[in-house]
This record gives sequence, structure tokens and C-alpha cells, in this order.
Amino acid sequence: MPNGNPARRAWQRVVWAWRRFDAFHQAVFDSRWGHAREREARRQADTMRALVLLESLGVANPVAYETLDLVPYLVADLHDWHRRMGAETFGEPQVCC
Repeated sequence: MPNGNPARRAWQRVVWAWRRFDAFHQAVFDSRWGHAREREARRQADTMRALVLLESLGVANPVAYETLDLVPYLVADLHDWHRRMGAETFGEPQVCC
């Protein structure tokens, strides 16, 4: 028997149908609200990045303990962030751009 017993084949059909429904649902959801979700995620990431950068500059941060470990991860996307904020250069020459 290549696919096993009938119960297993029925279960595979149910799983296959569920995956198709899930893919359809995700496509509909993304087409309608995808841009808004991405914009909100970007806004939240920018807020977190600003909090961490302010902390590194010495400005008091109410969540300093939680954000201190995030500094190395945020350095990687600092360039994209400051370009979105409207600055073409950041700091000294050769620092970021």
C-alpha cells in the first residue's frame, strides 16, 4: 500500500484542505491589511530603536535594563532607520553611510 490505510489517506486530505484554506486566508488577510501591519511594525521598531539610541546617548530611559542588550542588534539596521527619519548622513563620515 503506497499511502497507508484509508484513515491515513482521509487525514492527509483533511490536512491538505486545511493548508489550502490557511494559504487562502493568509492571502486575503495580507491583501487587505498587510500594508497597515507592516507600517505599524515599522513604527514600533522605530520607537524601540529611538529608545535604545536615546539610552546610548545618556537620556534617561524608563526601560533601560530591558533595552541594553538590544544595542548590538539595532546597529545593523541603523542606516535604514536614519534614512527613513530623513537624515542623509549620520554622525561622522564613515560611521554609517
